Amino acid sequence: MNVPAAPTVIASPRQVYRRLLGYARPWIGTFLIGVLGMALFAATDALLAYLVKVFLGGAFVERDPRVIWLVPLGAVGLFFLRGVGDYVSNYFPASVGRRIIKTLRGELFAKYLRLPVSWFDATSTGEMLSRLTFNIEQVAEATTNAVTVLIRDTLTIIALLGYLFWMNWQLAAFALVLAPFISWLIRRINSSFRRYSARIQNSMADVTRVAKESFDGQRVVRVFNAQARQEAAFEVANEANRHSNMRLINARAMSNPVVQFIAAIGLAGVLYFAISQVQRQEMRVDDFMSFLTALLLITAPLRRLVNVFGPLQQGIAAGASVFAVLDAAGEDEGGQQRVARVKGDIEYRGVSFMYRADKGQVLRDIDLRVPAGRTLAIVGRSGSGKSTLVALLPRFYDADAGSVRLDGIDVRDYALANLRDQVAVVSQEVVLFNDTIRANIAFGHPDASPARVEAAAEAAFVMDFARDLPQGLDTLVGDRGALLSGGQRQRISIARAILKDTPVLVLDEATSALDTESERHIQAALARLQSGRTTLVIAHRLSTVEQADEIIVMDEGAIVERGAHAALLARDGVYAQLHRLQFSA
Repeated sequence: MNVPAAPTVIASPRQVYRRLLGYARPWIGTFLIGVLGMALFAATDALLAYLVKVFLGGAFVERDPRVIWLVPLGAVGLFFLRGVGDYVSNYFPASVGRRIIKTLRGELFAKYLRLPVSWFDATSTGEMLSRLTFNIEQVAEATTNAVTVLIRDTLTIIALLGYLFWMNWQLAAFALVLAPFISWLIRRINSSFRRYSARIQNSMADVTRVAKESFDGQRVVRVFNAQARQEAAFEVANEANRHSNMRLINARAMSNPVVQFIAAIGLAGVLYFAISQVQRQEMRVDDFMSFLTALLLITAPLRRLVNVFGPLQQGIAAGASVFAVLDAAGEDEGGQQRVARVKGDIEYRGVSFMYRADKGQVLRDIDLRVPAGRTLAIVGRSGSGKSTLVALLPRFYDADAGSVRLDGIDVRDYALANLRDQVAVVSQEVVLFNDTIRANIAFGHPDASPARVEAAAEAAFVMDFARDLPQGLDTLVGDRGALLSGGQRQRISIARAILKDTPVLVLDEATSALDTESERHIQAALARLQSGRTTLVIAHRLSTVEQADEIIVMDEGAIVERGAHAALLARDGVYAQLHRLQFSA
């Protein structure tokens, strides 16, 4: 079974952006209010050019006395309308943008929870967190700020061009001669922005990955005095991020002056012909100044349009990376078979499995049956395939050949959620959430009564230490259970399995983190828990599996021995050799 590679950027920029804008559809009314504000803001620029005409014409050409109070009042009213348009054009689209971000972030998180285990094997946690935080914030730029600037300044340019054509269509048409070249230049700039934006997002994922690894493994970093090594690794990722950002900044810094210089060439030509018309008395001075004002006012929105393409392309690249995950195939939901509670008969028929073709097979032609209610111990050297064997039962992975059966039915025929309702897992790597002890025991069963939770805690000897805590079972465990000892965390994990009360139980080194006294109590609790349940026990310490109904010994993905403890010792094979090594030690 080949593990899929991490998703890559998909689709064309236009498709990605159209899909992003599709998220705004439920709030289109709110967005249209913002568009009205943009139109009002755009109109005020053309009105400002007209106000210049009124002022100059009334004050110096026609010498109209009303200009003394009309123009100041007009200026106040104009900038009041401009302020209203500015507020509405920013607030309402931003409100829609944050809703889009909330929706996208929720969808991405939900998708992460439903991706197959193989996807997580191939993708770093830092990369996933970077998409969930940094990349989606980049989407906010594309769906709010960039859209606001794009629409508002486009409308402003259209309004000013309309005014210019109304004033003097010949000069206005001349001013547009360079427009096709500017349009071509902007398209080239967009391509560069998008390319650099994708690199920035990849480098940000590396920054997040190195930081998270260092934070999660901070005790290992300290005990091995590896701070300098991690600093060096972070420096490499940080420098790559800086370099990519500087490439984008350089492209953005160059683009605006180039576009402005080209626009200035057009302006120079317009000024030449406009001044000629004024000198020939073909254009009044107030008309010339009004035309010039409108022409100069175009440069500001044109500059903002050029600048906005950077964040816009960053948002598109970020949106593509998010959609790549959203479009990735989730876990197979299984078949239609549903049962309230299985008996627990487990069978492996000719099962083979590999994670990647270049790594070879991890399991080879496994034939195995565990009758309902029996306990099977799985032992062997590290890397022999023990954990992979039990991982096929709840379908963390699917067999490449053969089948895994539960009560005679292929596990792939069960509805996935229903299948996992039948299995509880207690592993060596305990996962606790930053919540109370009670909430961690009831994880997945929030409706469990306090009495059931407390009974499970009592059975797993959680109450032995919880009674001494100020808040008892309502004590917070800290990030990943950091406020508790390893043995205490393991007991909570066992209590969680007891509360789930499943017919099939998987114990993967479940007592490895316990001291001798705690292990004795837990072994007694597990013995009661295993009664009437089918139990698969993975163990390195052979003393913990001597009472199993059957023991299988695995080596290089195959079952090399099987039988009861005494029989395997008498055979004097691999199991006996492992037993002698442990007890002689």
